[in-house]
Amino acid sequence: MTIADRNHELNARLEELLKLLGPESQPNLTALTHRLRDLNNLALTVKFFGYELARVMASSLPLPHATAPFAVGLHSKASTQADLESDWAAYWLAELKIPRIYHRKLWEFAYVLQALWERDMMGPGRRGLGFGCGQEPIPSYLASRDMRITVTDISPDTAQSTGWMDSGQHSTTMEALYMPHLVDRERFDRNVALRYVDMNAIPRNLTEYDFCWSICALEHLGSIGAGLAFIRNSLATLRAGGVAVHTTEFNFLDDESTIDNWPTVLFQRRHFSELADELRRAGHDVAELDFRVGDRPLDKFIDVPPFGHDLAQTVRDEWGQSPAHLKISIDGFASTCFGLIVRKRN
Repeated sequence: MTIADRNHELNARLEELLKLLGPESQPNLTALTHRLRDLNNLALTVKFFGYELARVMASSLPLPHATAPFAVGLHSKASTQADLESDWAAYWLAELKIPRIYHRKLWEFAYVLQALWERDMMGPGRRGLGFGCGQEPIPSYLASRDMRITVTDISPDTAQSTGWMDSGQHSTTMEALYMPHLVDRERFDRNVALRYVDMNAIPRNLTEYDFCWSICALEHLGSIGAGLAFIRNSLATLRAGGVAVHTTEFNFLDDESTIDNWPTVLFQRRHFSELADELRRAGHDVAELDFRVGDRPLDKFIDVPPFGHDLAQTVRDEWGQSPAHLKISIDGFASTCFGLIVRKRN
């Protein structure tokens, strides 16, 4: 019997042992089921108390004071509660017309824009390249400021075969990218172009951009090595002195084990540190690495599956819970977002 056959047999046996009900719909009273049967409900209880805490805290946030962007000396760093409570993040979320809640995706939007603004990349006529953009608001926002943006995503055929179409996170047309609350259609069409690009094989004719960015895309390239190679290769799309800003998943609790060679991989401190050292040796400037993950209540809340789209619609309608998290469990590993800022050598 092969290892695969033994694993299949073991999984089938465990599945039977873990069923809540026996063959006649009576409770399954095996020792294993008795020990684990309430685990999912306990996880949901913690999950929804975390969401409720985030909702209450968000409703109590003071109005932001910033009426213009300002420098904070943004580092390459992990997402934190303090960041989302800051005036710099509040400013960019207001620019995007997004309510300020505690969600890591909003941190990524604000982080990318702050990093670009601080490095003088936000002026009219600047050329930007977005990788794996899906349906982000950033292209429409940058277009509203008369910046010339090339948006890329995987081809529709690839997206369909890998499940990204069903997730609602893939852009197949300009219609999916256009956000009328941020920019008028004439300005959008003038300033935004869409190309289908494999991030593992960036076309050589994508060059001389002032900046490029990606938001939680490079961890889906098949391996940690492929993700790191993408960051390196993205610099070839920039002019001298151009800026790359990339966010990805950060396995922040486990420095020993992590997920690799999988649809979603998780990077560790050592991966970012080694890459930063390599890029600096090549003459590029990498913003200082800050691996602190925060010490406030929502920094310590690690959301777990099932996520919102996995819950029954009737439950979602009645409970009205919307995801609010900075940290999540990905295949059992605690993860948060990490942003890396690189300026290409002159």
